[in-house]
Amino acid sequence: MAFKSNLKSELIASYINQTMIQESELQQQLREETAKLPNSNMQVSPDQGAFLSLLIKMTHARRAIEVGTFTGYSALCLATALPHDGQLICCDVSDEWTSIGKPYWKQADVDSKIDLRIAPAIETLDQLIEQGQAGQFDFAFIDADKPPYPDYYERCYTLLKHGGVIVLDNILMHIKDDAEDYDMDHFMHEFNMNVREDDRVDAMIVGVGGGMLLAWKK
Repeated sequence: MAFKSNLKSELIASYINQTMIQESELQQQLREETAKLPNSNMQVSPDQGAFLSLLIKMTHARRAIEVGTFTGYSALCLATALPHDGQLICCDVSDEWTSIGKPYWKQADVDSKIDLRIAPAIETLDQLIEQGQAGQFDFAFIDADKPPYPDYYERCYTLLKHGGVIVLDNILMHIKDDAEDYDMDHFMHEFNMNVREDDRVDAMIVGVGGGMLLAWKK
């Protein structure tokens, strides 16, 4: 069966961004400052930020985890959407990058919700599990180095409550616009297939940004 979609159209993307994206002034400023960096492609797009914010609100999440914070744009989106007593644990290895976002977090009055852990994410996630935090989180967003995605996924699954949601970014990185087919040998395709076969979750990929996989813990 052939599958057809026109959602990759630049015109459609432009329409979505112009009509549905409502960035705060601080979000826009942080995004624009990050865009000046040579590795700015690591930042989530405005539509992804809006999508993450909406998911936080729809799931009534109070405690969340972010694996890969970069300059803090996605953390700003997530923390803003969390309730006043919410908590976002951010895992990153770079003081330099995360320091860019800290003033924006403070100006947005969400810095008290954000617990930034500068250490390899696996260490932070394992510490949370060892501290008895398994099953205590509502939401996890993973946007970090790609080969460890299976390790991040398993640990976040452990930390999530039943009914919690894991979101993984750049899940379609093995599919090139000019290619006739996707690379079935790519590790990301293998990861996607493993999540599909994981009967502990219901999962779906959405074509937002570079592709985002959503997994709902049964």
